[in-house]
Amino acid sequence: MTQTFRLAQAADAPALADLLRQAYVSNTELGIHFAAAHADVEAAKKHISNNVCYLLEEHGQLLGTISLRMPWGPNPGPSGVPHIGWLAVSPTAGKKGVGSRLLDFIEQDIARDQLKCPALTLGTAVEHPWLPQLYANRGYEKFAETDLGLGHITAYFKKIIIESFR
Repeated sequence: MTQTFRLAQAADAPALADLLRQAYVSNTELGIHFAAAHADVEAAKKHISNNVCYLLEEHGQLLGTISLRMPWGPNPGPSGVPHIGWLAVSPTAGKKGVGSRLLDFIEQDIARDQLKCPALTLGTAVEHPWLPQLYANRGYEKFAETDLGLGHITAYFKKIIIESFR
């Protein structure tokens, strides 16, 4: 089982849009309407262009994606550090730890080892039945809530990546 990460390119936009729509169906069914759930090819191209977007593949099959919105980009996160966005796992990947692998990669390989950034943030719906607890179990601490006009309350979480910054 050889899984590889790579940066997404504009040509990946159709596959990325399909993955996002498939992966976010369960959220939409819960009444949680994340923007990624409705991404079309143009939105995916814009996302790839404006963010650091990684794809995880296995034998040419797209297993998942994760992105970082940078503080200096057009859609920065809430606290001046890179912000995780558009985390999605293909429903065909099953429960094989792909989401954890994506988070480990972005936290350790990219944020800590390459960018040397002290922390990361992410956001999720307060109303989601398991995501807030999942992020808390991974060491993310909730620091704010806001209404972004998406029909749910967004909780922002932060994780210290380099302990000397605590």
